[in-house]
Amino acid sequence: MEFTRKHGHTAGRAPTEDNLLVFYLPDAGEWERAVARLEKAGYKPVKASNLFWDKKGKTFEDPDGYRVVLQNSN
Repeated sequence: MEFTRKHGHTAGRAPTEDNLLVFYLPDAGEWERAVARLEKAGYKPVKASNLFWDKKGKTFEDPDGYRVVLQNSN
């Protein structure tokens, strides 16, 4: 998974904060490592529009507003 962007080009915003790409990572260690990799890359978790995703997951937003959820469940 990679967040990409082109310098000097502005893409439109995502339609809503509920347009999500969700990855289910049931193993707690695998989930923690995935979260740490995104944070190390400079991405900070954001509050999910639907609080369900904050219970067992973390939501990240790219510079264009598209969101990815790393969910620690199956």
